[in-house]
Amino acid sequence: MTEIGLPLEELDTPMLWVDIDQLDRNIAILADHFAQVGVQWRPHTKGIKAPAIAHKLVKGGAIGVTCAKLGEAEVMAAAGIEDILIANQVVGKHKIQRLVNLCRWADVKIAVDSTATLADLGRAAQDKGVNVGVLIEIDSGMKRAGVLPGEPVVALAQTIVQTPGLRFDGLMSWEGHSLSAPSHEERRAEAARSIALLTESADLCRAAGIPVRIVSCGGSGTLDVTPSLPGITEVQAGGAVFNDVTYTKWLVPTQPAIFVRCTVTSRPNPSRIIVDGGFKTMPAWLNQPKPLGIEHVERVATSAEHGIINLSEPNHDLKVGDGCDFLLGYGDATVFLHDVIYAMRNGIVEAIWRVEARGRIR
Repeated sequence: MTEIGLPLEELDTPMLWVDIDQLDRNIAILADHFAQVGVQWRPHTKGIKAPAIAHKLVKGGAIGVTCAKLGEAEVMAAAGIEDILIANQVVGKHKIQRLVNLCRWADVKIAVDSTATLADLGRAAQDKGVNVGVLIEIDSGMKRAGVLPGEPVVALAQTIVQTPGLRFDGLMSWEGHSLSAPSHEERRAEAARSIALLTESADLCRAAGIPVRIVSCGGSGTLDVTPSLPGITEVQAGGAVFNDVTYTKWLVPTQPAIFVRCTVTSRPNPSRIIVDGGFKTMPAWLNQPKPLGIEHVERVATSAEHGIINLSEPNHDLKVGDGCDFLLGYGDATVFLHDVIYAMRNGIVEAIWRVEARGRIR
């Protein structure tokens, strides 16, 4: 039996669902935000995973998408997304061959932070008769991957320009380390300092006669500062289209649109509620999922297949068999655990979107 047309209350649990109307409102809010400050939007799909939603983003104003892994990009390209940035290094002969083949299907750009792979990338691209777009990833404070800002960026850019088969497109970074700053003001200041290292490196490249078409950065957690800074061309914020407990704490300008529905399976006592979704359904990593419509929640804990809601005061209303919705603790750590997303409008299943990029870690 198809589940299209069923009300939320009749669906089996645990299940992941999206409020389509709120998702559309969030997309419109973000698209308008970027348009007003004059930057392009390339939302990251590492936490979205569903091509159906990627198409909604592009239709809503995004120029394309950002992916974390080559496998995600393959899924998006197969679904018809034509402009893709893989914000990661592509290393090894198997991945390089997949990449150059993918460049026949879409405009694919990758990140590099050294010369280690350039010759192999260029040869493979020439063999296939394609050009691979390349952005230099800069470590502007994240202390993860990335070349140091300044002259090392110029030197790497010059090598890319001189490598047949490669097309130097620009620079990228992620100022995510600013999110751990102790105050809102310090977070904004650190994000601005980080982006200045990126844009100054772009200016140095231009001064050396190297055109820089793309300066890409930003995420949902820095929406209040990064898009308005001078010198950037596009922002990669994606998670804010869903929103969740984590993004709400980061003060994103959207409202929650994605939830997990569970069923109450046990009431051991009036101050404890057990549901059928544990950390395999809605992990408490980074932030706890938030049960909706339940008062006096003291703590949510998860074991593999159980969600445990501990209350500071007794609750006699929820009974075994009742439904319970949760706001995700962190969508990026939740969506990829599910096969499908139920797209709901006014409480009725309108569509079922496959999470086709789940498991695409290569």
